Amino acid sequence: MDFPDDFPDSTPALPVLTVSELNRMARRALESQLPLLWVEGEVSNFTRAASGHWYFSLKDANAQVRCVMFRGRNQFADFTPANGDHVEIRALPSLYEARGEFQLSAEAIRRAGAGRLYEAFLKLKAKLEAEGLFEPAKKRALPRFPRTLGIVTSPQAAALHDVLTALARRMPGLPVILYPTPVQGAGAGAQIAAAIRTAGERAECDVLLVCRGGGSLEDLWAFNDEAVARAIAASPMPVVSGVGHETDFTLADFAADLRAPTPTAAAELASPVRQELLQQLDHLARQLHHHHARRQHSEMQRLDYLARRLVHPAEQLRRRQTELNQLAQRLHHASGTRLTREQLRIARLSQRLVTPRHVIQREQQRLDALDLRARRAVQGGFGQHRLNLARLASSLAHLNPEGVLARGYSIVQRENGSVVQDAAMLDAGEKIGIRLHRGQVRATVDATRED
Repeated sequence: MDFPDDFPDSTPALPVLTVSELNRMARRALESQLPLLWVEGEVSNFTRAASGHWYFSLKDANAQVRCVMFRGRNQFADFTPANGDHVEIRALPSLYEARGEFQLSAEAIRRAGAGRLYEAFLKLKAKLEAEGLFEPAKKRALPRFPRTLGIVTSPQAAALHDVLTALARRMPGLPVILYPTPVQGAGAGAQIAAAIRTAGERAECDVLLVCRGGGSLEDLWAFNDEAVARAIAASPMPVVSGVGHETDFTLADFAADLRAPTPTAAAELASPVRQELLQQLDHLARQLHHHHARRQHSEMQRLDYLARRLVHPAEQLRRRQTELNQLAQRLHHASGTRLTREQLRIARLSQRLVTPRHVIQREQQRLDALDLRARRAVQGGFGQHRLNLARLASSLAHLNPEGVLARGYSIVQRENGSVVQDAAMLDAGEKIGIRLHRGQVRATVDATRED
């Protein structure tokens, strides 16, 4: 076979590739030469396949590129793009071998500009953090029982409805003051800061809630305003930040005394639960009643004990008389016993007495002296006991109610026999008895009057 002149025999033979091999080589070359990168553009031809994968194109004024974002990646996206959205994707350039089409395999997606906003957020956060604006030591505790709550948000915001619903469920009747302000758009940050300062100047509430519902980074950007963060930090009352959803963080969250994941959670953190307070109050009331009943029982027992110890004056007089009789008997017995003993001793001595007269006279004199001492001792003992008896009788006479009645006083008793000590115990028309020194009187109460 003859070859044309442009194929000399000395040219080495090139390998012949299939289309699949060629596309595979091209894909590998693209993926090895072009790194993972961010690409910005407008979404078009967006399709969600039954498998869950996203297929779309990114375009600008001069070109477009096919893109795919597999389900394992797009399930972590914060939003689902739509045609016309301006987005940024982090993607790996590749080639779809089956059709030989150049495409981007997206791993992450965000709205265009979010990267720059997040970078500005981190820069401002670092600045305020270096100034000590977010120091944990500066955080204030919320009052346990706030008298009034202040809310900084938009009157049209769904967050306001969520907060009011939570408060109505937990603590109905808790006063709420709204400090209205836009929470999104141009100039919203300055107006939010002004509303916070107004709440601080008026000093109408104990806790201030700064809240709004969820949204994109751009929607929440007003709460990343430096003026808002500084106004929250300078607020004279504690501030609870409830901005966005649980995964959203703003500078307002870091500056606030307490960060709540949602507006509803902010209302729950700032207000007590009425039902729990009622239960605590009921528990304390039961404890107080139990303590009062136990104390009353103890005092009643003490009163009974004292009442048993209280003796009527007549009974005391009887007891004293009995003791006096016993002392008199003991004294008489003692004197008689001693006299008898001395007489026996004298008798024994008499038997031993010597007959001489002077001895007899001496012993007789001694006997007379002893007898005289014995008689004086007996008479002196009786005199002392008589004096004691007279003194005790005089003391008992002072305690005798009859003596008080003899001086012109009287005892007023109700029909049940109880003694009246206070005019307030009697009612007009009530029958009473009046005991005098001699006799008793029955009377009817016309009127009573307190001193």
